[in-house]
Amino acid sequence: MIDHRRLGRELELFGSDPLAGAGLPLWLPAGAAARHAVEEYVRELERRAGYRHVHTPPLGRRELFELSGHLGHFADDMFPPMALGADDEFVLRPSLCPHHALVFRARGRSYRELPLRIAELGGMYRAERSGVLGGLSRVRAISLNDAHNFCALEQVGEEVVEILRLIREAHAALGVRPAGFRLSLRGPGQRYVGDDAGWARAEALLRAALDGVQFTEAPGEAAFYGPKIDIQVRDAAGREFTLSTVQLDFDKPERFDLSYTDASGARRRPVMVHRSLVGSMERLFAYLIEVHEGAFPAWYAPVQLVVLPVGDGQAEAAARLARDASAAGLRVEIDGAGSLGSRIRDAARARVPYAAVLGPREVAEGAVSLRLRGGRALDPMPAADALELIGAVVADRGHALLPPR
Repeated sequence: MIDHRRLGRELELFGSDPLAGAGLPLWLPAGAAARHAVEEYVRELERRAGYRHVHTPPLGRRELFELSGHLGHFADDMFPPMALGADDEFVLRPSLCPHHALVFRARGRSYRELPLRIAELGGMYRAERSGVLGGLSRVRAISLNDAHNFCALEQVGEEVVEILRLIREAHAALGVRPAGFRLSLRGPGQRYVGDDAGWARAEALLRAALDGVQFTEAPGEAAFYGPKIDIQVRDAAGREFTLSTVQLDFDKPERFDLSYTDASGARRRPVMVHRSLVGSMERLFAYLIEVHEGAFPAWYAPVQLVVLPVGDGQAEAAARLARDASAAGLRVEIDGAGSLGSRIRDAARARVPYAAVLGPREVAEGAVSLRLRGGRALDPMPAADALELIGAVVADRGHALLPPR
């Protein structure tokens, strides 16, 4: 694998500027296009799985994070509070869970609504020290694919199993290759919230959900509010890090006094399941850039098709093909400057999955000569068939550049 920072520069996926600040990358058009495609896929996957999406603000009053426990257990990793008056301080949030707890308690809840799955691709902020920042893998402004599933205790096991299934589905579509599963537990001498009985119950539920899955135990790697299942991957340097996670939390529902009404009309406390299918967009793309060496699957490639007119006489046909491709939902560009050979090489260096060559013969026949990333040239085919082929591959979200026969 090649370091994502090098590929990010070469492929113009992301950049940085001292005026923006360290740990605050700038997503350039190509990187943003790939990221948006992945975000749309993840939201669609979540919608099909019964998640309800929300938008919440990236900051809140100091009291919110005192109540959640973040200021008591996580203050060193948070940006300092911002005073907007003598008694009014706001904090850039280090996680989304406090706001999602507020969404849950916005009105009374019934057992009929559970599990209530609240999802958001939201911003959060960590005051990382300059020495640990690097590319997209360690940043200060984080866009997290996050959700909080509020369940009855008896629903937790099934809910965690379903979350793990969704993680596997997302990983398969994106081309993620997990290095292993890790059960992160309490460690000696560390500060945690909650009682021993709650922790023991949470650990037992996660162990049961991992039945049949090979995993390692990691004492001391739990969140301060509960144990978790972490799905690990490796970067180009062989370093292992967490990409996806499932965490149990008995503490936040107590702190925020969350409740629902059961079938008998009694008030009961839900369990809060924190989960992220693919982690943050920054860390995810640091990994995806490396594992694919910039040659993303066609469905989230920044440019899916480049149209290459052989000469000026094919410019009008090239523009027409590009319009049709764009109308079909494809990300397309036209490259008409320079020799055809150099433009084909440029497309290959940019890792564009498909290049459509239009010469006088192709225009006369209403056809295109389609070249696949990697150099394979297909026989000339009608332009509509070429767009249908590419559209089928993109819709399937597979990794091959030709549809299965």
